[in-house]
Amino acid sequence: MSRWTRWLPGLQTLSRYETAWLPHDVMAGLVLTTMLVPVGIAYAVASGVPGIYGLYATIVPLLVYALFGPSRILVLGPDSSLAPVILAVVLPLSGGDPLRAVALASMMAVVSGLVCILIGVLRLGFVTELLSKPIRYGYMNGIALTVLVSQLPTLFGFSIDGAWQVLDVVRIGQAVLDGKTDWTTFAVGAGTLGTILLLKRFTAVPGLLIAVVGATVAVGVLGLDHGGGVSVLGPLPPGLPSLTLPWIRLADVSQVVIGGCAVAMVAFADTSVLSRAYAAKTHSRVDPNQEMIGLGAANLAAGLCQGFPISSSSSRTPVAEAAGAKTQLTGVVGAVAVASLLVLAPDLLRHLPHSALAAVVIASAIGLFEFRDLRRIFRIQRWEFWLSIACFVGVAVLGVIPGIGLAIIVAVIEFLWDGWRPYHAVLGRVEGIRGYHDIRRYPDARLIPGLVLFRWDAPLFFANAELFHQRVLEAIAQSPTPVRQIIVSAEPVTSVDVTAADMLVELEQALRESGIELRFAEMKDPVKDKLKRFELFERFGAENFYPTLGAAVDAYLHHHRVDWEP
Repeated sequence: MSRWTRWLPGLQTLSRYETAWLPHDVMAGLVLTTMLVPVGIAYAVASGVPGIYGLYATIVPLLVYALFGPSRILVLGPDSSLAPVILAVVLPLSGGDPLRAVALASMMAVVSGLVCILIGVLRLGFVTELLSKPIRYGYMNGIALTVLVSQLPTLFGFSIDGAWQVLDVVRIGQAVLDGKTDWTTFAVGAGTLGTILLLKRFTAVPGLLIAVVGATVAVGVLGLDHGGGVSVLGPLPPGLPSLTLPWIRLADVSQVVIGGCAVAMVAFADTSVLSRAYAAKTHSRVDPNQEMIGLGAANLAAGLCQGFPISSSSSRTPVAEAAGAKTQLTGVVGAVAVASLLVLAPDLLRHLPHSALAAVVIASAIGLFEFRDLRRIFRIQRWEFWLSIACFVGVAVLGVIPGIGLAIIVAVIEFLWDGWRPYHAVLGRVEGIRGYHDIRRYPDARLIPGLVLFRWDAPLFFANAELFHQRVLEAIAQSPTPVRQIIVSAEPVTSVDVTAADMLVELEQALRESGIELRFAEMKDPVKDKLKRFELFERFGAENFYPTLGAAVDAYLHHHRVDWEP
């Protein structure tokens, strides 16, 4: 049983389920349903597929995540942050065919699911931590702007071919100036958006539900879908999603795979952050690798059941929490309620206006923007702020998928930069301060004739090995006295690779030919173990590795019979 509960945390929760939780989970599930239906449909339309598939992508992932997901209350489903990524692939490849659009979106979900499962199985969940806050803010702000712009034509009641890039805002503005706006449609959408934003501050009030129901009733009662020209959702096909393998053309595979990987990156970055946040709130622990497996299984199931890529929801999860959710049974109740709607009352939403759905997506996109923390970053770390702006511009100008690719490249460069060009220092003794300190910060520091104390503040690896070699020779050349020995303060060096090891051999040989001894101090045991594997420990001599910098200095002073400079 323990083997199963490792991969199926839902079984462990079920085995420990308390009867007192049941009323809370059921009520929270019913409350959650009031959001699941409108946002599921809205995000489906924003993703370029018919609205019904948003409900399919709601039902199945909730059930699967309840079994595979480790988080107690995290809610998964269609998400506004994924909509532009899906649309970027679906719109140009589908050629206006809704069934083909569904197949493409479903295959993206399959790809995303397999990628997330692979990450979880290989225990690579830590990769989500490689995206710094500024970079994450940058691409999410770009995605938010893209989502907002993509919904403006629907809000104004007209259509523009390919209006899904931020630069199309010029064409949208021109269409408005040319009088293409349907003012009845705009009034319905703007009223819905205004109501959602106005009631958002009142957490106890279901503002989104009130706004969407109000718009639907107004259109139905006033007959605006007939006489007013307001585009509506129409009747939903009755029944539940079926198990279907999505088939796409061979020529579309590469773009679908790239899109699926981009979706996986956005989804697991957001899910890991949200999962950790709610784990802290509920005083529970969430395994990031199992979180990836749960997210991947939910996406895979969605793709095989006519759905499209999904992620955790930062808007529906708080609703579940506020409604008293205790476990994933809340999501199961929500999924069953949505399924019951499709079976028992598929015509209930036939008068739901598309401009109201656009308003739902726009309201969500507004919530994705992050400006407050960026102002703080601008104040305390200017270069990271501009890094965020670069990622934002990349998504906004290049498009969502290339922009996310740019964000990943920037993240890798940022990650490598500190190790690529690390800080280094020559050390000396400062009057009144114990230890050895950087002579650039303490110009009056005392030195020992013939000795250089050199510190390298990074792992030694292929990207900085040559730089280490150069900096050591520069430190020797800049010494005020002829150098007889250099001691590398290796405490900050956490690793050595083969390239760096070979460089050390070359450096030691060059120094020995110049009559200079190479010594190491405070090197960590795991790094020493690597040098032993590389057959360098014996080559350099075990006696030349000192436990502390003080011991190395004392040995030099004793052997060469010199003293500190006055």
